[in-house]
Amino acid sequence: MADFTHFNEAGRARMVDVGQKAETERVAVAAGRVLVNRETFDRIKSGGMKKGDVLGTAQVAGIMAAKRTWEVIPMCHPLMLTGIDITFEMNEADLAVEIQAEVRCKGVTGVEMEALLAVSTAALTIYDMCKAVQKDMVIEEVCLLSKKGGKSGDFHRAQAARESETQN
Repeated sequence: MADFTHFNEAGRARMVDVGQKAETERVAVAAGRVLVNRETFDRIKSGGMKKGDVLGTAQVAGIMAAKRTWEVIPMCHPLMLTGIDITFEMNEADLAVEIQAEVRCKGVTGVEMEALLAVSTAALTIYDMCKAVQKDMVIEEVCLLSKKGGKSGDFHRAQAARESETQN
């Protein structure tokens, strides 16, 4: 268990002490998408959902979620986030709402979970706002695209995939 920092001497979960880590700029970008049918897509695009502005509401929900990640994910530290940006792309070819979240802070631990929770919450909010019209929407491909800062260095999904392919 000595190699696992999230466990104490008794083998039980603990929040890692990050007090001695160097403060650096941390940035994480996550993405995901919601697959919808033509009617739902058109209503989101035109603002025709009875519950209101789907993407505006999803954006606020995602920002709120990122700010409260430490209350939802047990071992996450409360962070002073310096920026959160959530963008949406209406992908007509796939009938998908594509979501991307970028989260920033200057701190001692990363913001990957904040970015992932922002995307997930935005996707769930889209589902909630549209479920009266369509119940078989699919939330998919929620993933970390990149992260910057910290001892473990930078990560870029596309680069990691290429490196994995060359190793196999």
